Amino acid sequence: MVEIPKSHPRYWSLYYREKIINGMEKGITAKAGLIAHGRGEAFDYILGERTIKPAESAMKAAVAKLLLAKHPVISVNGNVAALVPKETIELAKALGAKLEINLFYRTEERVKAIAEELRKHDPDIELLGINPTMRIPGLEHERGKVDENGIWKADVVVVPLEDGDRTEALVSMGKFVITIDLNPLSRSARMAHITIVDNIVRAYPRMTKLAREMNDYTEEDLLRIIGEYDNEKTLSDVLVYMRNRLTKLAGEGVWRRKELDC
Repeated sequence: MVEIPKSHPRYWSLYYREKIINGMEKGITAKAGLIAHGRGEAFDYILGERTIKPAESAMKAAVAKLLLAKHPVISVNGNVAALVPKETIELAKALGAKLEINLFYRTEERVKAIAEELRKHDPDIELLGINPTMRIPGLEHERGKVDENGIWKADVVVVPLEDGDRTEALVSMGKFVITIDLNPLSRSARMAHITIVDNIVRAYPRMTKLAREMNDYTEEDLLRIIGEYDNEKTLSDVLVYMRNRLTKLAGEGVWRRKELDC
């Protein structure tokens, strides 16, 4: 990776861009993953590169649902493996969830590279999706291939940085789908049961912390949290937040650099 001085005002943004580029060079991330990352980064600018209240409430509902799940599975693609490999493993352990590698641009080389990247952080971690034997109905591309003991069997699936068609297909199968997507207008965001509009590099550590805090909650408490959650309202609240922030910045003058907080 290119050495970036921590004094740089855009240190973290550049740091994660380099992780994505490094992931592509190692065969983990597809070329299209760079485009997807840049698109998400644009929405993160609008958020102010922070976790906002609607995302926090979505994370809490997501963790509650995952803690109640019988067979929770977290899907892993190239961008996830490049950006948050360690954090993904920590989240899975905190939730008692399985990890499954699932790729749109699937090759055996990429699957192997992602598995190796994850096992750097835990050599003994169980990884599903290495040799998938089932196919999600209606999905003809490679992302339709799933593990019989993973996504195929799951009742709750986390699909971060996701394709909308697979989210829709999983919902049609009767799965409860949770997504992490910085774009509140995407098909994934609109089709999922719970949408966390946040950067995954912030969301996964926060969800892990919540999972540890909520592990002792009663079933009644967890069900109440889920019952109070409304995904349509959450997406609406995110859009209102974005609108208000853009209006505020426009009123202040976007070229007055000292007043920008992103």
